[in-house]
Amino acid sequence: MTAYDGASPGETTCIVRVCRDCCCGTEGKHPGVDHDGLLARLEVGTRGHARVLRSACLLACDESNVVVVTPSVAGRRAGGRPVWLRAVLDDETVDAITGWVALGGPGAEPVPAGLEDRVFAPSGLSLTWTAV
Repeated sequence: MTAYDGASPGETTCIVRVCRDCCCGTEGKHPGVDHDGLLARLEVGTRGHARVLRSACLLACDESNVVVVTPSVAGRRAGGRPVWLRAVLDDETVDAITGWVALGGPGAEPVPAGLEDRVFAPSGLSLTWTAV
């Protein structure tokens, strides 16, 4: 029996927050990267499993492009916590994220091997800052 048994679809929906502000997602910081294409791939790949939100600066500019995968309600009940990922700059990384989210994401499944080296701990400032 898992935390997902008997859970409603709303309880199993993760949130995937994509930083798109001062440097993440910009040609200036990452020339030659199809930022819009990667975002579209993330949105399509997580459909039915997550809400993808574009965020203002997450204050982790040294790690860009930053994506935060927040567990679903059921995932949080199972012990999942938000996972911050750095350098989301290619199809393979986006596909690893979408595959993980399709399996339930944080709390349901461990971070896949293809993403382990991209996990980082955000600064305290990143965790406490909220946009107004």
